[in-house]
Amino acid sequence: MKKKAANVVPFANETDSLSIGELTVENRLDRISIYGSIDITRDKEGLAHAETLQTLFNDIISSMKEGDLPDKISIKPADSVSNPFAS
Repeated sequence: MKKKAANVVPFANETDSLSIGELTVENRLDRISIYGSIDITRDKEGLAHAETLQTLFNDIISSMKEGDLPDKISIKPADSVSNPFAS
């Protein structure tokens, strides 16, 4: 059975998020957002981080290969909303 990266199914929803060290991975329907930083240290923790990243990227690539991909997508800017806590 293939191991999933912390049960993240790439491109499946707008809610899954994964933290690896100080690196954050956010799942979206049209993209995977990755930001922050991570040190892959030459120890057991570094190996675990590297394996999680490898699994995540393998899952992303497999998901992308399942169907036809457009040449490029347009990412619409996020909607701006008023702060409900502002006075």
